[in-house]
Amino acid sequence: MEPFKKITAVGVPLLRINVDTDCIIPSREMKKVSKVGLGEGLFAGWRYKDTSGREPDPDFILNDDRYSDAQILLSGVNFGCGSSREHAVWALVEYGFKAILAPSFGGIFYNNCTRNGLLPIILAEEDIALLAGWVAENPQENRLVIDLVRQIVSGPEVVAFHFDISPQDKDMLLNGFDMIDVTLQRENEITAFEQQDRRIWANLGETQLIS
Repeated sequence: MEPFKKITAVGVPLLRINVDTDCIIPSREMKKVSKVGLGEGLFAGWRYKDTSGREPDPDFILNDDRYSDAQILLSGVNFGCGSSREHAVWALVEYGFKAILAPSFGGIFYNNCTRNGLLPIILAEEDIALLAGWVAENPQENRLVIDLVRQIVSGPEVVAFHFDISPQDKDMLLNGFDMIDVTLQRENEITAFEQQDRRIWANLGETQLIS
């Protein structure tokens, strides 16, 4: 995965509460056996006029040209609630999002984000509203800055907001690690444990195990 250190990008305000994983990507869009192509199904129930086609709904904010290259999503309480489908995160990532700002997240969704290179940031509801209002005035000019090293979200004309993140999640995102990479970092310790925990008295061949 691509390391995340600092980005300056367009933010898009989708200030709805309880945006569940079925809203993020409806089950009808999950017909692929890979992560590729899921971005087209992102928010499909809102982005398109009907479920049978791909005609954009002009009233949905992602179809507004001012937000066409948005990489930061601002949303409401309990974002990513509902089922544990990892496809929701895959769709957001393939669409181009690198960070999600919300007052709270579904627990499994939050963990899926950090394991797939998407930074979930928890900020107070009023702080997100302030950032969203500032962004909406001129999305292309009023870009947000996210500095993961310093754990700060800011903009040229708005106060900087600090956010918390666990050391492990921060390390994964800064280095672009997935869970396999994290495991391989402990390879020597795992090997040492396996050597220590060997059961040399066990025989899994033709000879019966010693009872």
